[in-house]
Amino acid sequence: MDQISNMLITMKNGAMVGKSSVVVPFSSMKSAIAECLKNHGFIASYSKRTEKNNVPVLEIELSYPNGVSRFSDVKRISKPSRRVYMGVHDIHTVKNGHGLTIFSTPKGILSNKEAYKERVGGEALFMIW
Repeated sequence: MDQISNMLITMKNGAMVGKSSVVVPFSSMKSAIAECLKNHGFIASYSKRTEKNNVPVLEIELSYPNGVSRFSDVKRISKPSRRVYMGVHDIHTVKNGHGLTIFSTPKGILSNKEAYKERVGGEALFMIW
């Protein structure tokens, strides 16, 4: 199962029903993605905590400025069955700058804006808007 897709769909479904936070299994990749989404305002905050049976989870606080969810949809680009890599010249804006493409680069998890500024390409994980 694709754990990143599971995290994204959990966030999207939680935002659609108005939940204040969602919980997903912890991994360092998901934590780095949550940090990038927090820096761009798509989520309010995130924290790592341990469940009753010592299983680490990532609790993600969703952001609702003006009572509306900050994001409306996500699209997974690179999947376990088909990896998609983009160079710096292939990086474009999403929804006229209202969305992001998240990349896994040699410099860590970066948004399309940060990757273009750093002049680095990588694996295109997903788009969010």
